Amino acid sequence: MDGNAIEISGLSKTYDSAGAAPAKTALKAVDLRIGAGKVVGLLGPNGAGKSTLINILAGLVIKSAGQVRIWGFDQDLNPRQARAAIGVMPQELNLDPFFTPRGALEVQAGLYGIPKRDRRSDDILRLVGLEDKAEAYARTLSGGMRRRLLLAKALVHMPQILVLDEPTAGVDIELRQMLWENIRRLNEQGMTIILTTHYLEEAEEMCDEIAIINEGELIAQDSTLNMLSKLDSKTMIIQPDLPVTRLPEGAGLEVERRADGAVAISYVARDTPAEAVLEAVRGAGIRIRDVRTEQADLQDVFLALTRRREAISEG
Repeated sequence: MDGNAIEISGLSKTYDSAGAAPAKTALKAVDLRIGAGKVVGLLGPNGAGKSTLINILAGLVIKSAGQVRIWGFDQDLNPRQARAAIGVMPQELNLDPFFTPRGALEVQAGLYGIPKRDRRSDDILRLVGLEDKAEAYARTLSGGMRRRLLLAKALVHMPQILVLDEPTAGVDIELRQMLWENIRRLNEQGMTIILTTHYLEEAEEMCDEIAIINEGELIAQDSTLNMLSKLDSKTMIIQPDLPVTRLPEGAGLEVERRADGAVAISYVARDTPAEAVLEAVRGAGIRIRDVRTEQADLQDVFLALTRRREAISEG
């Protein structure tokens, strides 16, 4: 499919008041476009509205306002087609302990109305590395194997869009790598991937685009490279030849002495050339034994955007 896999316009959700608790607005007029074939990270602090957005896409939560189109189908006008185009791997381990993996996939396929001749349960189990556990009860599976089974259930109807809610939370490094290899393979086959994760280095490595939600609002969406370039800050780490008696000084420089004796100088690259930083170092009488630089990563961008939003709200 060319164009957008998901189009969201003016999406809002307010949960009614319960008892003494006031009504809560989880999403505020969110506009979001996700291109077909992309891997998009949906990031935000706890309580930002990510889970509500995912549950609306999955058809588990009814929106208060707005329009949602999934693979070209309006969720209100064509709910079955919209639901069939998307698979969701939830964060919670919601598995029936008395079903085997193969049995769980067969039931899931039946719920989607897939004829037995068209089911691919064994292929999917092989994809997620559970073929040798096909007839084991789910209650006997390890936590990592249960996560693989959740992914298998999300794939049973071969959706065009796969949503992964914290897919690697609490799993070991080996399983995390296996999950991402599978996800890369699915994306190479044309599947659109949306994921939420608290491992920002994971999103930085895996995602073509990043969308950040905070307090129910979409505050940023851009390619991962452009998102990283929004923070043009660098830090030059100077390892001195001798103990430092005087710290460098200069306009636009933030200087700190680190525990290992190194001097860290932060600056904005577009305003301050690296040569000016080195001149400040020489001016302080520091002889350089080694030097390296650190650049902003996705965590820095995430924190800067969410803190800026909080400052605006408080103002």
